[in-house]
Amino acid sequence: MAGVLRLIDMVFPGDTNHHGTLFGGVALAHMDKVAFLAASRHGRAPFVTAASERIDFAAPALKGELIEAAGRVVRVGTRSLDIEVELVAEALLSGERRLCTRGRFTLVARGGAATRLPPLAPSPTGSEAEPEGVLVMADMVFPPQTNHYGTLFGGDALRMLGKAAFIASTRDTRKVMVMAASDRVDFATPIHEGEMVELAARIIMRGNRSRRVRVELWAEDLLSAARRRAASAEFVMVATAPAHFGK
Repeated sequence: MAGVLRLIDMVFPGDTNHHGTLFGGVALAHMDKVAFLAASRHGRAPFVTAASERIDFAAPALKGELIEAAGRVVRVGTRSLDIEVELVAEALLSGERRLCTRGRFTLVARGGAATRLPPLAPSPTGSEAEPEGVLVMADMVFPPQTNHYGTLFGGDALRMLGKAAFIASTRDTRKVMVMAASDRVDFATPIHEGEMVELAARIIMRGNRSRRVRVELWAEDLLSAARRRAASAEFVMVATAPAHFGK
């Protein structure tokens, strides 16, 4: 599957140094994760990181900013591929974006000589691209997030859903948004350890100081490509300041 895969997160105080900027190691961890997800989605094989080429740190990401790591496949060999990753910081209220870090990661498919990766496909256009007005962000389920059945805790799923609603409403308003209500949450199927999750958030209602956001959470098996809608929710997000939207 061609195209760009995006991982979006916040810079919290625990991820920053004494200057209030994101640790370089944390930035690299985000970049490596999105490289792994992009490689796995393309090759549908178990991958490991073999190398990273020059990593350029162009600007710092500050505490309280959004960071968006975007990865895309740029080279495919027989058993290895290269992922180009850019990490961009975004100021929540102004919307100002700047490139912080760029690098290229080489990942190798495990499985022996029988493994053959599909060729590089053209980038998606038109109806194959991400739908306009929808925030799409990816993540992965790791063992600490799962219960004794090996499935994602409901609370961690709610955290992901709420974060997507927060980012979508903040980008839409450029105000300080807080969650006022969670109207309905539906859990359709369990999400298993090692699966990728993809969240799609869109604004479905706009008020003077509020936004209603619908978020869907999709689970994807990285080897089989099987996808299913695992959860959905609607959130009411409210601006804490009385200023009018659009100014």
